[in-house]
Amino acid sequence: MAAALSAPLLSGGQARALWLEHLAHERRASPRTLEAYGFAVGRYIAFLEQHRGEALDVAALAGVSAGEVRAWLAHLRSGERPLSPRSMSQALSAVRTFHRFLDRRLDAPNPALALVRGPKVKAGAPRPVTEDQAAGLLAEPGLDPDREDWEAARDEAVLTLLYGCGLRISEALSLRRSDAPLPELLRITGKGGKTRMVPVLPAVAAAVEAYLAQVPFALPPAEPLFRAKRGGPLSPRHVQATVQGLRGRLGLPASATPHALRHSFATHLLGAGADLRSIQELLGHASLSTTQRYTEVDAAALLSAYSAAHPRA
Repeated sequence: MAAALSAPLLSGGQARALWLEHLAHERRASPRTLEAYGFAVGRYIAFLEQHRGEALDVAALAGVSAGEVRAWLAHLRSGERPLSPRSMSQALSAVRTFHRFLDRRLDAPNPALALVRGPKVKAGAPRPVTEDQAAGLLAEPGLDPDREDWEAARDEAVLTLLYGCGLRISEALSLRRSDAPLPELLRITGKGGKTRMVPVLPAVAAAVEAYLAQVPFALPPAEPLFRAKRGGPLSPRHVQATVQGLRGRLGLPASATPHALRHSFATHLLGAGADLRSIQELLGHASLSTTQRYTEVDAAALLSAYSAAHPRA
């Protein structure tokens, strides 16, 4: 992408489109990130245009004041669908990223953004499922009489990857037919294009093989490994809906999500004695502080077990 585009000639919407293209092709952002960031910045530009009563170009965006950004945040907090502090913080992060792009690629800096503080967000500890609950989620797809055998095998394979390898949904669904049979060490490309090696347990490899033995579609080597009912690529929404149905049948809380299986992978490893650095590498976390949140969960489980078992508790 050219570094010196004519900023005043670009509308806010055109700048947003260039930014999203940059995120997709140069930063290799995930589709989910692109959707969330694009939506947040689209709302930001729309609010400013309504606030000023005119369309904004890049030069006008460079002149947005700290007060206008705070007014936008106040709108997010008190609008028809008010956002939580965490969601507001994520929206502000998207806007900061957008303005950094305007500064570096379109020569349109906005120093006012540095004067804006986001809402305080309390970092919540991950909410994993127990080992028994995880086992129930992995076994339950095969007990559904309304689902074809190959679909049950597929769902079990996907969920086993999330729990057995600590993958994100997007990482599991990015696997290609050529990746199977799964090797002992599987190369995964995570957020920001960062790659990591993940050990594959025999149970995980077996679950994928069981799915491949039953899938009714031809799977070319470069095509997605996991397929939907009509043969297209399996979507993250399907995995989320599947787990929602499973937790209803098993009586699990709403916190039992596909991502909770990844949390459980980390928490159960920590409880078994794995060190934080190893878990950080397995999860693909850029910062150790992100991984350290799992120590809170493990400590809470330890205290719970102590209170339940100690005679003087």
